[in-house]
Amino acid sequence: MGLLDGKVAIITGAGHGIGRGHALELARHGAKVVVNDLGGSVRGEGQGRAADETVALIEKRGGTAVADYSDVGDHEQCGTLIKRAIDAFGRLDILVNNAGIVRDAAIWNMPPEDFDAVIRVHVRGTWSTCHHAARYWRAAAKSGETVHGRIINTTSGAGLGGNFGQTSYAAAKAAIVAITQTLAMELYRSGVTVNAVGPSGLTRITASIPGMGDSFEPDAVADDEWHAMDPSNSSPLVAWLASDEADHVTGQVIRSIEDRIIWMQGWKERKVIAAGQKRWDATKLSEVINQDLFETRAPGMRF
Repeated sequence: MGLLDGKVAIITGAGHGIGRGHALELARHGAKVVVNDLGGSVRGEGQGRAADETVALIEKRGGTAVADYSDVGDHEQCGTLIKRAIDAFGRLDILVNNAGIVRDAAIWNMPPEDFDAVIRVHVRGTWSTCHHAARYWRAAAKSGETVHGRIINTTSGAGLGGNFGQTSYAAAKAAIVAITQTLAMELYRSGVTVNAVGPSGLTRITASIPGMGDSFEPDAVADDEWHAMDPSNSSPLVAWLASDEADHVTGQVIRSIEDRIIWMQGWKERKVIAAGQKRWDATKLSEVINQDLFETRAPGMRF
């Protein structure tokens, strides 16, 4: 028995790089895969048939897959994408939101249309596929079916810690974490888990950063080899999160960097100061914040 035998998965942005790695990995474990990819450039321009290449690789390895060319930034096309899986394979169990583009520039050089384009693909694309999948699973749960739905979204170190020149991309990836954590609450009673993975690898997007070198596809790395920048290094984690073995894991952010799996902890209360049941005085905040909150100034002896 494969880890994902009988499961049906949609993977967006699976024509190249990390998405292709996920598609190959899930198919290897027995899932039937809808390989979605609009086929555009890393800037989101143009269209192509990169999804066909991934489907051919899966079929060559004995798996089952179909191609889909929907634009995830289009809400109605996302509905068609969900229906594509159900029409082709009779059900949907796993949704991996991986599609993304970049249009990097320092904020003073970034035109608003580039910001909007990045948000459209990452945030709107993730939200819209989740919307249609959630409606499908919720209806199934309400009809009495036992649901083991999986949504695995894609975040990034840029969204978790910021990165120069990526106000659009970082904003999008941070928003995806917020979507993930909220959906984990909304869909829990329907039997759906929702998690976010922060992958790494030398992809077309990574290669757009000066000095990173040329990108390569995950199928260029032999099964018995390991490469620190293999775009599929995070794919085993995605396959496990997609399985029934991960029923208990939801609302989590997990990064996969080279050979490391890192459980992230988000915003939390680091330190608290209180005014003693009265309104703060702005003229006195400098002293108390520097001494007692940030601890950047010594308070001296206190009795």
